[in-house]
Amino acid sequence: MDHGTTDHGTTKDVRQRRGFEELLAEGAAVPTEGWDFSWFEGRATEARPSWGYARSAAARLAAATAALDLQTGGGEVLDFALGAAAPKAPALTVATEGWPPNVAKATALLRPRGVAVVASPQDAPLPFADAAFDLVVSRHPVDPNWPEIARVLEPGGTYFAQHVGPRSVFELVEYFLGPLPPETSADRHPDRERAAAEAAGLEVVDLRTERLRMEFHDIAAVVHFLRKVVWMVPGFTVEAYEPRLRALHERIESEGPFVAHSTRHLFDARKSKP
Repeated sequence: MDHGTTDHGTTKDVRQRRGFEELLAEGAAVPTEGWDFSWFEGRATEARPSWGYARSAAARLAAATAALDLQTGGGEVLDFALGAAAPKAPALTVATEGWPPNVAKATALLRPRGVAVVASPQDAPLPFADAAFDLVVSRHPVDPNWPEIARVLEPGGTYFAQHVGPRSVFELVEYFLGPLPPETSADRHPDRERAAAEAAGLEVVDLRTERLRMEFHDIAAVVHFLRKVVWMVPGFTVEAYEPRLRALHERIESEGPFVAHSTRHLFDARKSKP
């Protein structure tokens, strides 16, 4: 039966099609600079790890003399942590970022706090001297360069960071890409990262892992998320994935939010003293 032949069916299909296209356009138009996720309020949710990274980082910053924030994004997390650490913020704080729009955003946000933002690709050697910092922090580094982290830490210095764990949001990733091979599922595994950190000369003092529920309430939230977190579905565009997006929109409309799970782990590592 052609459900579009009745007046009721035609009206319903047109309404759903208009809604889908409007949501696609909205998700595609939201700026992606920085790591401010406030746009998702009411459209997507993600449970937060119990350790409260930003506030925990603030406590570490309050006890540091010279701090480095790796891959700061738009600087929002560091800005919050420094504000919470005040008036005991480090005498020197530097941040790195590799994406030019984020470099500009972070510079504007962090300059009033006296933070220098250094444009540095995430896969390049860190442009700092050996043992320059007693604290290195990072929230969601793409691929931690453990030898470089260890090099710029002074003996006894600390690396404190929240990492994205294995198979994070894979329900959504595999919806678009299909089942991924086992070796991909092992990427970012905390045991592998622990071994790499230790091989670089760091002692892992604490390593915690949590799996957290996420919900996407409309297709605009999915589109914006995949445009913002670009490594989830490499090469994602609305045009390339329009059929899958339409099917997911219809699924959300009929069944409710799309549920996925993020994984996070907290690293607390120290550089050994001679």
